[in-house]
Order: sequence, then C-alpha cells, then structure tokens
Amino acid sequence: MDQKISVMKFGGTSVGDADCIKRAASIVIDAARTGPLVVVVSAMSGITNRLIDAAHASANGETNAAGALAATLRDQHVAAIKILVSGQEAASQLTVEIEKIIGEVEDLCRGTALLRELTPRALDSISSAGERLSARLLAQAICELGCHAKAVDATELIVTDNTSGRAEPLTVETRQRTITRLTPLLESHSVPVVTGFVGATTEGTLTTLGRGGSDYSATILGAALDAGEVIIWTDVDGVLTADPRLVPDARTLQEISYNEAAELAYFGAKVLHPKTLRPVSEAGIPVWIRNSFAPERPGTQITTTGHPTARGVKAITAIGDVSLITVGGRGIVGVLGVAARTFTAAATAQANVLLISQSSSENDICFIINSVDEARTVAELRRAFAFDLAHKEVEHISVDSDIAIVAVVGDRMRGMPGIAGRTFSVLGRRGINIIAIAQGSSEYNVSFVVQAGSMRDAVQSLHSEFGLQRPADRVE
Repeated sequence: MDQKISVMKFGGTSVGDADCIKRAASIVIDAARTGPLVVVVSAMSGITNRLIDAAHASANGETNAAGALAATLRDQHVAAIKILVSGQEAASQLTVEIEKIIGEVEDLCRGTALLRELTPRALDSISSAGERLSARLLAQAICELGCHAKAVDATELIVTDNTSGRAEPLTVETRQRTITRLTPLLESHSVPVVTGFVGATTEGTLTTLGRGGSDYSATILGAALDAGEVIIWTDVDGVLTADPRLVPDARTLQEISYNEAAELAYFGAKVLHPKTLRPVSEAGIPVWIRNSFAPERPGTQITTTGHPTARGVKAITAIGDVSLITVGGRGIVGVLGVAARTFTAAATAQANVLLISQSSSENDICFIINSVDEARTVAELRRAFAFDLAHKEVEHISVDSDIAIVAVVGDRMRGMPGIAGRTFSVLGRRGINIIAIAQGSSEYNVSFVVQAGSMRDAVQSLHSEFGLQRPADRVE
C-alpha cells in the first residue's frame, strides 16, 4: 500500500455511551477521507471493571453474579444500539451479535460459580468481552455515516506468548497475521475496528495484554503495519506538565520524546500504558495523545527527539497508593544474595517494583510497590527470610503505606548540572522530608519518596520552581 496507514485508538471514555461513540465515528470518517485507517477500541467506560468484579464474585460462589452482569451489559449495549443504528435489519443483526457475546460471558461466569475457581484463561476471556462488544458498536456507527467498517477480533492479528493477564506480542508472527488479515480490508476502503487489550497464542488461546493494554494494542498494530502515525484518543488534551488535580495551572506539552513519555507513564501519568511506546520507538513512528471531546485541539506528539527545551525538566509526576517495604538489619551487611532473595520474593508475588534505594552500609534494602501488592509481597518476603528472621540476621521487614513517589522528568536533564540541587533545595525550603531517593543511569528522571500528605505540595513547588506553567524555549 503506497499511502501510510494511520492507527487510531479510542479509550473507554471516548466510547462511553452512544453519544461518545457517534463522536468517535465522526472522527474516524474525517480521517478516512485522507487515507487508510485502522481503529482500535477499548471497552465502554466501566465495563471491564464490571466484568472482572463479576468473575471474582462468581469464583466466590455468587451464582447470581452472572445474571446481574448479563443484565448490565445488555442494558448498556442494547440501549446504545437503539440510538446508533437507524435500520431495523442492521439493528437486529447487531443485537444478535451482542447477545451472543453476552451469553458466552454469562456461561463462563456460571461455570466459574459452579467450580468456585477462576482460572487465568477464564478471567482473560471474561475481562476481554467489553472490547468485543464496543468494536461492533463502533463499526456499525461508522457504517451509519456512510463508510464501510468491520469489527475484527485482535485474536486474529496479535500473536502473543501464553502468559495470561499480561501477555507479550510475538513481533514476526503478529506482523504476518496483521498484514494478511487487514490488507484486503484496507484495499477495499473498509475501516477495520479492532478489539484492544487482547491477543492469542499461536495455538489460538485468547490472552490479554494487561489493564490499559488497548494503547499497547494500537502501537503493536502500528509497528506491524509500518504506520505513519498512531493517535490515541482519550478524554484529556494530551500529556500535561503535571496532574491538573494537583497543579491547576498545569499545561499541555506540545511535544515530548519517547523516553520522557515512558518515564511519565511509569511514574504515574495515567494517559499512557507504560508499555505503549515499545513497539513504535525503534521505528520512529510518532504517537499523538488527543482529546476526542475536543478534536480541534492539537494534543501532544511523542517523537524521538521530543522538542528539547533549555530548562531541561519537562514535567513533574507523582504516584500515590504505593508502599515502601524495607528489609533490614545489621546481620545482612556483606551477606551475599540478600538483594536477590528480596527481589525474587517480590517477583514471586507478581509485584512491580517502582523504585529501589539501598544505603551504602547495606543495613537496609528499600523498595516501593503498588499498595495492592503489599500483603502478597510481605508474605513472600517472610517466607524467603524465615530462617534469617528467626536468627535475627534480618531484624525487620517493615512497611510504610503512607508515602508517595514524586518524579522530575526530562530528556535534557542528562548532563545538565543543578537539576537535582534545585529539586532538593525547593523541597527543603518547603519543609518536605525526603524518605528515599533514586536516580537511574539514564538521567531522564530524579525520583524520590515523601509522605503522602506532602505529595501535592512537592509537585506544586517543583512545577513552579522549573517554570513549567510557561511555554519553554526550544533548543535545536
């Protein structure tokens, strides 16, 4: 295909109800006039949470969870059909498809309730139903506006390993399947509307890419198709200099680099899934973050260079709902393998380690994880160090859940003297106590830990210190 393909992804709020779906369809129609287009779609807002909650309720033996879920899905999606679809025949056909998917989910939940067991494969199948439903609604809404569109399940396109819940794509196989399946649709000027969040193993078993994985789906497909761009449509104007709930004068960034965006995603910016940029960064495919509720606004472009600025710092981000775990004691000084055992335990608990800090004396190893993983991780650590705790070689495994991580992010921080000094000076003037500090060798961020109650003050102070409320001069 001579013309570069655009890949558009619509998030849950962008397809949250019939009006949102109509708006998304209009955006698709405008883009389809200028060239070939592939669309990736999330579940309608809130649906994935309902699916997961029902799956777990069923596993606890709640036999009525399946019926209640089916009723909720039916109300929301069939109601949307009545608004979106004008023709009786098309509406009836779409309703049959929707009812079939809902029936499959209901059966899976009923089976889970009978067995009182929720397998990873069953959870993947249940949690991914929302995308199957919304893809069909959006495809029909596009057809209603005069452009042919077809819902395509990503199980036909994205080939993954067999890790349920957080599968990784197999690049070569995905590229082959994607080109084979989508090229005929694109050449016939049809718009494929692909389910986000899901893939399938080489044997055809459905897998999911992890929560928020529809962004990842879009860039996987973008890389497979050598796309000209990937546009992620969401409910914000782009990537901001800080969370506007913490900093009211936070500003939308015109352009940032892949490195900066990855750091921001990793350290709490919710606008991107942390894995999103992996498939496209090597190929240099630009990614846009734009607001489907205000499509006239330009949004933020993510590129290789990212519009470097003289100030060095691009944004301040923060994560709450995290826990600081400390493994410590004089007995661990110089003992081989303590760090390895610590992080093996965290991996066994499937906890994502967000930040690590260790004193040079080796008395303490500190690391931070999401609070939802705290209980599992502490239990695994106590198992791993049971002998050491009993003999006082490890004196304590302690937890502090009243903390937050704050990160100062920017590509140009690398090699720029004074950034760390200014950061900690302003925090000192504000009387904000720093519990732990970490800086990666990449030097794209300086991150530190404060008490949760100091998070807002820290972010606001740093945002002001680096003048992020004002546009910065570009450095060529």
